Amino acid sequence: MQLEDVRFRAIIHEHNDYLLQLSYLYVKDWNAAEDIVQDVFINYWIKSEQFQAQSSLRTYLTRMAINRCKDYLKSWRYRTHTLTNLFPGKIRLKNQLIMQDEQLIVADAVLRLPIQFREVIILYYFEELTIREIAKIIDTSESTIKYRLKMAKERLRKKLATQQWEVLKSE
Repeated sequence: MQLEDVRFRAIIHEHNDYLLQLSYLYVKDWNAAEDIVQDVFINYWIKSEQFQAQSSLRTYLTRMAINRCKDYLKSWRYRTHTLTNLFPGKIRLKNQLIMQDEQLIVADAVLRLPIQFREVIILYYFEELTIREIAKIIDTSESTIKYRLKMAKERLRKKLATQQWEVLKSE
């Protein structure tokens, strides 16, 4: 195997799971997320000489994935495809089921946010990026990121305010 092939495989191994999770959070479809990540790696392979290391490789690949996700969300395929979430039915303890259900409620609320709010919530809370890093990835100002984060939290607070949270109740 050539040195370049080994290097590329290492890049895929290091970044695949992260990019897949990120893409899924955007498009809400595992198959589409896998296709997007595969496309990102293929395009990186073809255009790797264009990467100028002005930012980290992770940031570069993240930006590529986000752009692909946005392209997918604008596509005809997405608009005509019905998204469904299938959750495996396993027997779990009552508290685990309740906690999982509540996590799904929160995740669903996040996924129902408009894309500009969803992406800042995902990048800030789930990927634990700073506002400065998010601004660089999304290519917008830090003040815009702060505003979107504030608005996203307000929308989530309103959506989740009506929920009865079982895990907070004492038995």
